[in-house]
Parts: sequence; C-alpha cells; structure tokens
Amino acid sequence: MGDFEDMLRGLDGTGADEPRGEGRGDAVSLPSDEQLDDHARYDRATFAFETKDYLRAAALLEPLAQADPGNAEVRLLLARSYYHSARLGPAETELRAMVERWPSDAYAHLVLARTLQRAGRAEEGAPHLKMAEAMGLDV
Repeated sequence: MGDFEDMLRGLDGTGADEPRGEGRGDAVSLPSDEQLDDHARYDRATFAFETKDYLRAAALLEPLAQADPGNAEVRLLLARSYYHSARLGPAETELRAMVERWPSDAYAHLVLARTLQRAGRAEEGAPHLKMAEAMGLDV
C-alpha cells in the first residue's frame, strides 16, 4: 500500500491525523486492487507510477493491457513501469509491439532506445533514437 493510501486508511501509526475523541473506526476504507473497475485501476496505477511504486503500477496495468491491447496509453505506462523497475525484457517486448503497431509514436521509440541502451545494446537502440529525434523529440 502506498503512503498516501496508508494515510487515508489511518494506518500510518502516528495517530496524528486522527481527530480528537475519535478512534480508528472512522478511517476511510479503500477497495482492494482486485475490486477496482478498469478506470479506477488505471488511476491507482498512475498514482503508483507517480510515487515510484513501479512494480505495483505494472501489476495493476498488466490486466488492462491484456484486456485492451489497442490502448496505447496503458501499454506505454506499462512499458515505462517495466523500464523503471529494471524489468527490461518485458519493457522491450511491450515497446517493440508498440512501435510495430504505432510506428509514428516517437516516445515509444525513445523509451525502446533507452531500454536497449540500459540492457547494454546501444547499437541496437540507435535507430530508434534517431527515429525519435527525427520525429521532433529532444533526445
């Protein structure tokens, strides 16, 4: 559970956020990840990504990407979550599928190039870096 969600649940252990005279029974209850609809799951994944909980973000995004492989936004966030959590193999797989399906996605080319560089395969990533640059990204 992220720090923000712990605070909302009143589980941070400090008790500083509790109003006087009230106990923990009044804490906000959040649904578990499994109880979320797709929109709420994406929102929670985005929050996890923004708070650098990349493993959790990926776990939340994987079923969304499987259910809707045509959703470029979900797939890119999933690939970025993999990249930042050093899961370079899944990141590369996701990004290669993206640049094949959406060859004009400059950012997907850039992240693929960075993934390959991080995996020690900079020469293989060079064409993707050039594509991203040609499409107007500052690399």
